[in-house]
Amino acid sequence: MSKDICQIIYVDDERVARARARMHDEQTIADLAETFKVLSEPTRVRILHALSEEELCVCDISAVVQMTSSAVSHQLRILRTARLVRSRKDGKMVYYSLDDEHVRNLFEEGIRHLEEG
Repeated sequence: MSKDICQIIYVDDERVARARARMHDEQTIADLAETFKVLSEPTRVRILHALSEEELCVCDISAVVQMTSSAVSHQLRILRTARLVRSRKDGKMVYYSLDDEHVRNLFEEGIRHLEEG
């Protein structure tokens, strides 16, 4: 028998009720899963890392991640749709930054989780 599952079947109704009461609605769960899906692509994580300290234009991001501007723009579109980055136009330049502190915290907590192991 596996060490990863209980050896008997017993459901603690009170614990189940508390866990269910804490559960978010299905749409929130689906939206969170979609966010993690967007973050599952290493290039997008590298772009978020590049933006973690300051805003950058597409050309700057392209140089940092060593990809074409077209490829970076495609990834930025996905990140913007997922509300992980935002853009700001300044004359002929478009600058990208993390959408808010939650994105920075999500990134930093992920790194901390890996480092602490």
